[in-house]
Amino acid sequence: MKNTFFLLLFMAIHTICFSQAIYEDERYVPETDSLVLSKLSEWQDIKFGLLMHWGTYSQWGIVESWSLCPEEYGWCQRKAGSNPNNYNAYKAEYEGLIKTFNPTKFDPDKWAKAARKAGMKYVVFTTKHHDGFCMFDSKYTDYKITSPDCPFSSNAKSNIAKEIFSAFRNQGLWAGAYFSKPDWNVESYWDPKYPPRDRNVNYEPEANPERWQEFIDFTHNQMLELVSDYGKIDIMWLDGGWVAKTPKKEITTWYDAQLKNNDNGYLKHRIVNQDIKIDELVDKMREKQPGLIVVDRAVHGINQNYLTPENRVPEKELPYPWESCIISGGGWSHTKNAKYMSGREGVHMLVDIVAKGGNLLLNIAPTPEGEWQQGAYDLLEEYADWMAINSEGIYKSKTLAPYKENNICMTQQESGETYFFYMCDKDETSMPDVITVSSHQPAKNARVELLGYSKPLKWKKDENGFKVIIPEALQNKPPCNYVWTIKVSKLK
Repeated sequence: MKNTFFLLLFMAIHTICFSQAIYEDERYVPETDSLVLSKLSEWQDIKFGLLMHWGTYSQWGIVESWSLCPEEYGWCQRKAGSNPNNYNAYKAEYEGLIKTFNPTKFDPDKWAKAARKAGMKYVVFTTKHHDGFCMFDSKYTDYKITSPDCPFSSNAKSNIAKEIFSAFRNQGLWAGAYFSKPDWNVESYWDPKYPPRDRNVNYEPEANPERWQEFIDFTHNQMLELVSDYGKIDIMWLDGGWVAKTPKKEITTWYDAQLKNNDNGYLKHRIVNQDIKIDELVDKMREKQPGLIVVDRAVHGINQNYLTPENRVPEKELPYPWESCIISGGGWSHTKNAKYMSGREGVHMLVDIVAKGGNLLLNIAPTPEGEWQQGAYDLLEEYADWMAINSEGIYKSKTLAPYKENNICMTQQESGETYFFYMCDKDETSMPDVITVSSHQPAKNARVELLGYSKPLKWKKDENGFKVIIPEALQNKPPCNYVWTIKVSKLK
């Protein structure tokens, strides 16, 4: 009984810390650069993007990079390789995956065309994850896709990041570079003189200023490569929020907040000041790419131009630019035989996020051979079919309170049109004879129609709302699946 009480108490504290930390991470400092503000406004109009996690780790089908981290979270467990119980042997074998990474079926044009057809408007690609392996031809490391140690280096498309950015730009999408600030391969971050202790730098930067300056220079040089040598980069999407200027005793990430009061010491993190002079770096990058959007994730400050709720959708509109990054199937990185979300789940998620003023960044993980699984293509086809009919209620839309009532989401355009998205139940394939909206009412002579249907629909007032009459022929043959969109030309 006593043990149960303390377990429940711990869970309550754990939950409170988790929720408070998420709230604290979601503080926002508005940008002041006019070019960035203009770019950010454009970004808020395009609504739908693609995220791709890809690296040597895809060969093992494991969580990207994290098994190198000596922490005891589930996602850090070592389950692959020939000797997962010996850390040093495992790390050497993991880093040896460079010698077998050969994605000869890599075809970025095919990906870009599928993304464009699905309605995606930007791509964010992992140029480097925490393990330090570069999917671009960096001059500052040999741990990269173009290294002679990597069999794919002889391929004409070996500079994978460059090929992806070029292919997606050719289809009209923006290019975004995911870049990990921590680097668990470079010796100026994990110094070989010391064992790694956790996700942080494994020495004290303030006691080793020359060594830490090496890491600052290395990080600046690599990011400047990306904004100098890879064409137009629209977004620099930085991960590893614990690498930041952190006053002592300040919580660096929500993970630290989550564990702050855990007195048994399990999984506690060190809090380390890891100042990489990000303000200076952002200025240098914007000299190369004026208006560049920078997303310094989970770091409170001016360099987090938009916030990125991870694998979750906020309950309501947020008062700043935001994007939910969501796994489409399996994990962030390649998962063998991954199960992808259904078309209904995917479309509902997009509509729900957009109605609350956000963007959806949907993750698809390439295989070690350089392909997407068929489930990813099937999901994007579902989006393509739906967006071909309903996209005018998505792109450039603004929020319309109360954002959602029952199963109906809503948006509006600056030109005056409003859109009411009827979200179908799981087995609902035919339209109801009447769709009721309670929170808004059309003007007297307003045109009410269904996207994908050429004729106007009859409607009538209903207290403070309205009812839309659906013709019998249309009920049994709706123009699309999953979500049906009522368009009103003018509200009262």
